[in-house]
Amino acid sequence: MKLFVETGEKMRLDVYLADETEYTRSYIKQLIDGGRVLLNGKTVKCGALVASGDEVTLDPPEPITTAEPRDIPIDIIYEDDDIAVVNKPQGLTVHPAAGNYDNTLVNALMFRLKNLSAINGALRPGIVHRLDKNTSGVMVVAKNDRAHLSLSAQIAERSAVKIYLGIVDGHLKEETGRVNAPIGRNPRDRKLMAVVPSGRTAVTDYEVTERLNAHDLVRFRILTGRTHQIRVHAKYLGHPITGDEQYGRGSVYGSKGQLLHSYSLTIAHPSTGETMTFTAPPPPDFERILRLLRQV
Repeated sequence: MKLFVETGEKMRLDVYLADETEYTRSYIKQLIDGGRVLLNGKTVKCGALVASGDEVTLDPPEPITTAEPRDIPIDIIYEDDDIAVVNKPQGLTVHPAAGNYDNTLVNALMFRLKNLSAINGALRPGIVHRLDKNTSGVMVVAKNDRAHLSLSAQIAERSAVKIYLGIVDGHLKEETGRVNAPIGRNPRDRKLMAVVPSGRTAVTDYEVTERLNAHDLVRFRILTGRTHQIRVHAKYLGHPITGDEQYGRGSVYGSKGQLLHSYSLTIAHPSTGETMTFTAPPPPDFERILRLLRQV
C-alpha cells in the first residue's frame, strides 16, 4: 500500500497512518518497528515526521484467515446444545481483527466448546453480538447456524433485552430518559464514533439508579446495537462513561478502562422459545470504584 502525503503541516508518521488507515496506533508501531513501513523508501522510527510530498509505503503481513483454539480461562455461565452464555472479562477482545489476531474470546471459545455457528466466518464463529474490549459482562454465543439466525433476528427485532450498568461522570439532569440520536463514524477520527446527522438510528434508554459523589450509577437499555452506542450517547449527554479512554477523561481511581458492564440479557431460547434471562455481577474493579464513590 502506497500513500502520498498531503498535509498542511508536518506530523508524526504513526499519527498520520492512524488517521489515514483503519489500523490502531499500537499495530502501526508494530509495523514500523518491524521494518514494514517505509518513508520515501527508507525504514524510520515512529516519531519520524512526514510532510506534503512524502511517500509512505506499508507492507503489512498477510491477514490471518482462521482463528486457533487457545486455553484462555473464560466464565461460561450457561451452556446447552444451541447456545453458550459467557461473562466476558474486561480487557478481552471478542474476535480477531487487524492488529489483534490471537488471544481473543473466539480463541477461548474454540478451545472450550465443541461447536460454534459458521455464519460469521472462520474469524468470528459463534459471534452474534459483541462487547467492546474494555466492556465486561454477559454475551450469548450461537453453537449452530439455526440458533445464530434466531438470535440475530431477536436482536434485529429488538425483542432481545440488553441491560448495562455504567458509572458516568457528573450527575444526569433527569432521573430517566431516552437518547434517540444517530451514530456514525466520527468525521475527525475514523476509528471513533459520534452522533452525526448521517448516522444510523441509535436509541438508548437510561435510568439513574444511584447518585454517587460527582458520578451517577446508571442502568442503560439499548434498543439498537451500534458500535460504542452507550459510550457515544453518554458523551452526547455530557456525562461520558467514567474511565473511558476514547470518549471520556480516561483512567480514574485506577480504573482499567470504561466502567461499563453488560449486566443482563433476555432472549427467547432458539429451540424451545422459553424466555431466559442471564445476569453477571460487575467485575471487582467496577465494584471497588463503586464502593469508593459511595464513601467519598
